[in-house]
This record gives sequence, C-alpha cells and structure tokens, in this order.
Amino acid sequence: MRGPEPEREIVRRALPWGAPALLLALGLGVLLGGWGSGWSAAIGVAVVVLNLVAHALSLAWAARISPTMVFAVGMGGFALRLGTILLVLVLLNRLPWFSAAAFVAAVVPATLLLLVYEAKLLSGRMQVDLWASARDTQR
Repeated sequence: MRGPEPEREIVRRALPWGAPALLLALGLGVLLGGWGSGWSAAIGVAVVVLNLVAHALSLAWAARISPTMVFAVGMGGFALRLGTILLVLVLLNRLPWFSAAAFVAAVVPATLLLLVYEAKLLSGRMQVDLWASARDTQR
C-alpha cells in the first residue's frame, strides 16, 4: 500500500479542528442560552468528533480484512453512529442543565461540516485507490 490509510489520514487532518469547534460551540451556546446550553453544544460537537474517530478507525481495520467487511462496517457503523448520538441525547436529556436544542443545534452543523470536509479530502480519488487488498498489505 502506498501512503497512509485514507481513514487514518482523515482522522489526522480533521482532529485538529475538533478543539476549536468545541470551543466555538461552547462560546455560542453560552452567549445564546447560558452555561447549560454551552456545555450541551460542546458535548454535541465532542460526540461528532469521537464518532468520526471511531468510525474511521473501524473502517481502517475493515479495509485490512476485505471489501465485504468494509461494506458491513460502513453500513453498520452508520446506524451505530446515529444510534450513539440518539442515546447520548436521551441520557443527557435527564439532566436539569442539559439543553437538547443546543445539543442538536451543534450536532447537525458539525456533522454537515465534517461530511463536506471528508468529501473534499477524498475528492478526485477513485474508490479502488482508497483501500489496499490483502496482497498489498503483505508486501
């Protein structure tokens, strides 16, 4: 395989934007709705960033096994990521300071921006170039 795994490269390039996005969400949340909203928005951004890392690393692992495993992890990971966000929302919504509106208002744009960033990083590359076959990894 030539170069780094694309999934790990996405994490390497996107992760530095996580802290500024988290601080921005915290600041906007505090400004618009107080500390509870600020922390809720910051948690929303943190969930998006952690979901990216977990999904990318699981795809990198699957790519070393087979294309079928990449498909299974990709589709199952999508459902798991959505379920994780929903579970965090439901569990945190029981806390008196938590703002579901601020959480969702941070998760949605953070996810959209992340998807645009991923698409930009991968644009111009053919899917066949993104994953190594088992033969390539044994060399």
